[in-house]
Amino acid sequence: MKIISTNIAEARTISWKGKEVPTGLYKFSVNSGIYLGTEDVVDDNVMDRKYHGGIDKACYLYSADHYSYWQQMYPDLEMPWGMFGENLTVKGLNEKETNIGDTYKIGEALVQITQPRQPCFKLEFRIPDNQIVRKFVESGFSGIYVRVLRNGHVKPGDSMQLVERKTALSIFEVYSLLYAAEYNALVKTAVNDPFIAESCRRDLLKRWSDDM
Repeated sequence: MKIISTNIAEARTISWKGKEVPTGLYKFSVNSGIYLGTEDVVDDNVMDRKYHGGIDKACYLYSADHYSYWQQMYPDLEMPWGMFGENLTVKGLNEKETNIGDTYKIGEALVQITQPRQPCFKLEFRIPDNQIVRKFVESGFSGIYVRVLRNGHVKPGDSMQLVERKTALSIFEVYSLLYAAEYNALVKTAVNDPFIAESCRRDLLKRWSDDM
């Protein structure tokens, strides 16, 4: 896997259904690279700390391979790297082949996979379709959040090298559990995984606790 683009946010405030909504979704490429810190990417504008940033979601990765899928769906929409709010656009990243707890070296940094991205209405800021959240969920292309085990600089062209593979659910499987129509016993596996992000664990328990 290879880093295609490193991205940080330009803080914006968007008028949305009569409200002013601050967002850090508008990412732009930084050719000199970015620095992965313990709780966020240095100089990135994380506007909603309740759902973004922090130890378990310090950096967001999205696959460059998924862009063609979205471009076909929205052929008239310009889609620069960082379009989906990712800090790292990664060629070869696959949610089905990436497990909770897996550790990777990226540039100088060491990161650990924690959870899939759970999309919210703010995706409509970049993709003007009131069905985009549903389409994002149905695509299975969630992207990946990581915790940073060792801080460091990451630049375009750096490789993403597997250091340790965990025997655990994949990001795709966890994503499917979050939005499944029916309970799956794998929920117990997910919520008991010591490496899953706490917010993801809480969301799974909130959704499925009555069935467990």
